[in-house]
Amino acid sequence: MSGFVRRRPFTSVFLLLLILLFGWIWQERVALWAFPDIISAYTAKEYCSCRYVMNNDAGYCRGYVKQWLPFSGFTDDEASKRVTVSGMGRSNSAQWIGERQGCRLQP
Repeated sequence: MSGFVRRRPFTSVFLLLLILLFGWIWQERVALWAFPDIISAYTAKEYCSCRYVMNNDAGYCRGYVKQWLPFSGFTDDEASKRVTVSGMGRSNSAQWIGERQGCRLQP
């Protein structure tokens, strides 16, 4: 084993880093699995709050919720004050409940 490390030090360091990376991924697998859902839920909730609680313009709110990870689908139903956002394979909706409750994510 030590002969391999001496002959190929860069490969050895790369393999060690790869093993550490996979270990970290395994340890954080629950959080990493939830990440795609967080993107669409955050965008839907923040847009709904910006648009229907703060009564801002739709264009302003679209810029407000823009992220470095783009979303693939976006629907703003003004009649029911419901926002649906799809991104990274997940979809979430937020709806304005009332003046005192604001917006809430829908199950």
